[in-house]
Parts: sequence; structure tokens; C-alpha cells
Amino acid sequence: MVQIPAPHGHLEALLRESDDPPRGLAVVCHPHPLHGGTMHNKAVYRTAQALNEAGFHTLRFNFRGVGASTGSYGEGIEEIDDVRAALDWFTEAFPGLPILVAGFSFGSMVGLRAGVDDDRVTALLGLGLPVALYEFEFLNHAGKPVHVIQGEHDEFGGGAEVQGVIDELGQGITLERIPEAGHFFHDHFDELKEAVRRYVTDGAAADLFAVPESA
Repeated sequence: MVQIPAPHGHLEALLRESDDPPRGLAVVCHPHPLHGGTMHNKAVYRTAQALNEAGFHTLRFNFRGVGASTGSYGEGIEEIDDVRAALDWFTEAFPGLPILVAGFSFGSMVGLRAGVDDDRVTALLGLGLPVALYEFEFLNHAGKPVHVIQGEHDEFGGGAEVQGVIDELGQGITLERIPEAGHFFHDHFDELKEAVRRYVTDGAAADLFAVPESA
């Protein structure tokens, strides 16, 4: 457990370093704080696990007002500053590595919004985009790879609905639809992990996170 300095005090976080030469850093953002979302959410945990196994140092943290993090709920706006605080701490601790920002549900909206215009962030990963609740037009012309992993039967935006949203945005956004999966990916965590792994090792972001030959 680590404490990350933030404008409101600190963020409670969990860091897990790669056992192998790191291919990058990955920050994973959790779902809605007012609906039980924490960094211990299963989809968040499995995503971080997949990234760690793929060679990333991973950082999960609790948004303001969650767990031991100070502050209070910021309506998805102030939480963007939490992501930036996490990036500040992470890049200072491990300078020079490419960065992936990932998020699940509410965390996808916050994490992708924080990362889309941040020059430190190399690529983005959204899980279970709640397109029925939030707008994602900010991804238009992101200028960096954006990958979305969506349950085909997600209650807040099924595969076809999310495909329609993505089709209206700029190029560079890819989508993987997991058959039969709902919003929380219950009973489909193995498929979720494999989809995450593919994106950073074989997919659109693979070249950006290649392990240096000198490693």
C-alpha cells in the first residue's frame, strides 16, 4: 500500500511491480465511488493482474473519498485530478517508461478523459464504457491508440451500441466485444484478461510497449 500526494491530501493506492524488465506503466481506475466502486473491484483487479503479467508496473488507487483516500466525491470532474496526481507520482517513481491509462465503467470515463490530452500517456484502455450514462466525444481525434473492451450484453451500452459510438469518433479507436458478458464481466474474467493482454502485447499498442532489447 502506498500513499500518493493529492490536492485534497492523499490517495490510497496499490503498486505492483513487474517481475520482468518493465514494458511500461499502467494506471487502472475503478468504477463509481457512490455505487461501491473501489480499486478492489474484480474487473479492475483482473485488468491490473493481466497488465502486470504482461510486464507492466501497475498502479490501482482509490478515488477521493473512497477507502483511505482523503477528500469527497467530485462528480467525475475532480476525480480527473486524482488520475493526474497518480500519474505525477508514478512517473516520478519510474521515469522514462511509456504509460497506459485504463479504467472500468465510471473509471473509463475519468481515466480516458484525464489521459487523452496528457502528453505523458502513450495509450488508453476503456473497459465497460457506460455510454448510456456519459458522453465520450472527448475521444474524437485522440491522437493515440484507444482500445475498448465491452461486454456484448453490457447493461450500460452493449457491443453494438458502443460500436455505433466509436464509429462516430476519430480513427485509432478499436473495440473488442466479449460474447455473453455483462457490464461487470462476471464469469468472463479470463476473456477480459486475455483481451487486455492482447492489446498491449499483440494489438494496436504492442509496438508502443515493446520491451527494450537492452533489457
